[in-house]
Amino acid sequence: GFTLAISPFNFTAIGGNLAAAPALVGNVVIWKPSPAATYSNYLVHKVLLEAGLPPSVIQFVPGDPEVVVKEALDSRDFASLHFTGSTSVFRQLWKQIGDGVGEGRYRNYPRIVGETGGKNFHLVHKSADVTNAVQQSVRSGFEYQGQKCSALSRIYVSASVWPEFQEKFLKEVASIKVGPSEQWENFMGPVIGKPGFDKIVGYIEKAKQEGGEILCGGIADDSKGFFVQPTVILTKDPKSVTMREEIFGPVVTVYVYQDEDLDKTLDLINSTTDYALTGAIFAQDRAALIKTSNALRNAAGNMYYNEKCTGAVVGQQPFGGSRGSGTNDKAGSISLFWRFVSARSIKEGFVGLDNFGYPSNLV
Repeated sequence: GFTLAISPFNFTAIGGNLAAAPALVGNVVIWKPSPAATYSNYLVHKVLLEAGLPPSVIQFVPGDPEVVVKEALDSRDFASLHFTGSTSVFRQLWKQIGDGVGEGRYRNYPRIVGETGGKNFHLVHKSADVTNAVQQSVRSGFEYQGQKCSALSRIYVSASVWPEFQEKFLKEVASIKVGPSEQWENFMGPVIGKPGFDKIVGYIEKAKQEGGEILCGGIADDSKGFFVQPTVILTKDPKSVTMREEIFGPVVTVYVYQDEDLDKTLDLINSTTDYALTGAIFAQDRAALIKTSNALRNAAGNMYYNEKCTGAVVGQQPFGGSRGSGTNDKAGSISLFWRFVSARSIKEGFVGLDNFGYPSNLV
């Protein structure tokens, strides 16, 4: 059968990975790119063909998502899905595939590999190197306008270091240059389009309505392009909407916890959202670092110590999370390839039987 690869807008390289990984182990692939990244993905496909990829091994099929996906999932030869995108779309696709399995539509039980959303966190312990935690938080929360499944979205800061963290963090965020992407001095550009812009602005308004304090940013302009200023929200409710739900934009919410409430805070981190993609712990106290990591073992598929929660390097940090964040098949490692092969065991005999009985039958 064939693999259906559905790629997102935010990383051109992911499109190449979603299509090429199944192809490398012998599969034919239908590649459905995001409408917002069709041309960049087309160039990747063109590069693959120029490098010697046989025609039609990876078939590049842009078009209406519902039409392309329906045709693929209705086929008896559909064998696997390789997906990166939103949690809601992934769940819908899983249901469609499940219905097909229930109907006996497919030759095999299709393999489903998906990486979806995240509500990624930084925990700043009282022993943290605050300057490092600040710089890592700025980069992971606001690079690429926060439009990454691994982007920082919520920060839990110990009360004893909060004054220093707040002063340095807000100073650095205020220095971020926002403008057209072709001007290299800008750290942030526009968000991807009108739907994303409206969603981000909507979450900022929801945060205000719930009593969140806008410490920085909160301003958006769609008069020419879709620009959202880097926004920092301080909340007293650790389960407020911007601490729970994925925003996919340059919005970071901070919750300050009392030093003695670390264990309670770990429970909050672990239980507040449906996601479990990435997280980072900032602590110089090694015992506290390991204790915290163990408590959060199921809260993030990629955990970072004194490093930002985004920017996994292929071959060094295989990427993926569980719960609502996906199937955790770890792109960038050998385990991903196993999902797109069907193993076969072979036994060969070299000494023939001259009697069908077993030795135990002679007793």
